[in-house]
Amino acid sequence: MKTHATAAVAVLMLLLPACQRAPGSAAASAGVPGVASLPYARHDWPLPITAAASQPDLVAADDGRLLLSWIEPQGEGHALRFAAFTPDVGAAASAHPPAHAGATGWSTPRTIATGNDWFVNWADTPHLARTADGALWAHWLRKSAAATYAYDIALVRSGDDGATWSKPVLVNDDGKPVEHGFVSLWPATPDAVGVAWLDGRNSAGGGHADHGRDMPGGAMTLRAARFDANLRRSGDTQIDAMTCDCCQTDVALTSRGQLLVYRDRDADEIRDIAVTRGGATGWSVPRPVHADRWTMPACPVNGPSVAARGEAAVVAWYTAPGDQPMLRLVRSADAGDTFAAPVTVDAGTALQGRVDVALDAHGAWVLWVREEAGAQSLHLARYLLDLQGVPARSQRIEVARIAGRGRATGFPQLALGTDAAYTVWTEVVDGRPRLRGALFRAQ
Repeated sequence: MKTHATAAVAVLMLLLPACQRAPGSAAASAGVPGVASLPYARHDWPLPITAAASQPDLVAADDGRLLLSWIEPQGEGHALRFAAFTPDVGAAASAHPPAHAGATGWSTPRTIATGNDWFVNWADTPHLARTADGALWAHWLRKSAAATYAYDIALVRSGDDGATWSKPVLVNDDGKPVEHGFVSLWPATPDAVGVAWLDGRNSAGGGHADHGRDMPGGAMTLRAARFDANLRRSGDTQIDAMTCDCCQTDVALTSRGQLLVYRDRDADEIRDIAVTRGGATGWSVPRPVHADRWTMPACPVNGPSVAARGEAAVVAWYTAPGDQPMLRLVRSADAGDTFAAPVTVDAGTALQGRVDVALDAHGAWVLWVREEAGAQSLHLARYLLDLQGVPARSQRIEVARIAGRGRATGFPQLALGTDAAYTVWTEVVDGRPRLRGALFRAQ
């Protein structure tokens, strides 16, 4: 889950009809009351990682910090590590921030867990969350049998800001050697975390995230549960009995409950994005965000992203109805009850998707990947509402040319700090993955 810096809801509601997050060409924002009209500029954001690293997760915590986690190879196994970044709010007013935040920005990286029995995958990655009691929560995937896609979800909690971590518990308790993953985490109460995941317990074998094939013998399901400070489970619920098998889920907190998005699937192999809202009385009946009617006989491994503030929400996703790839962005002003017509962010055969989205008081940011002529590039765009109430893109920036190509570069990450928009992505140089970062401030 991505959370974002607070701002006036009244200003936000003026901007919602035009959602997207990204830098681009600065045109449409000038003259909009209450909206920063200056374009955003790119700056390198050095990360505190020297080892080979991939599978990043970037989260804006409720205490103003950014939490970055990643996986490092370690001998015959792996280590899940994290560091916290405290933004330099004073630098926000400068177009030339310090070249390196150093010890004043990044905490010393800490290890969450290590293991030789993990399932490490380019698309099914660990996540972090922070609850209001100050606890940190993290998950990773652990093999449950010899079959390639037999793995469980391990969950841990830290009450001392990551210095020590609890013994892991399994999120899924079905005991079947099948796929369980594509997790979303969110603070459910001040001292409990919510977890949603794709669950293959109704299948005859593991899922196939690397091959895009579907589960033999039964459908993938979507489930959710809650874990308290003692890692006791409650509210374990099946939300959807048939979903796409290996697309990421995502969640955002609205003023009316958590909004969960995922790629659905029906008997006719329609793979559109669905949404459900959770609260004290359970989960709402899932419904489409938009009727793309994309018929797809296998999993595209390309899930949606959602962000929210109050009752405002935005969802971004990849789709390809009629074999026409496109990246879409849609907004809701009523916590996901209804959605406006989508905006097309990008389109064409070069589009890879792998989208992330964020929302601030002035509009939406969208981050995504393109690949053409054997080279990948990372793009960021931002959408505002002009004086006539028409959605308009205010900027689009090419964040980076990514070293490497294909699946090895994984899924980029986007989060909003108190001073800037922050991005992290994976590149591969001489067969070695490493993480890169950039931030964007108003000029």
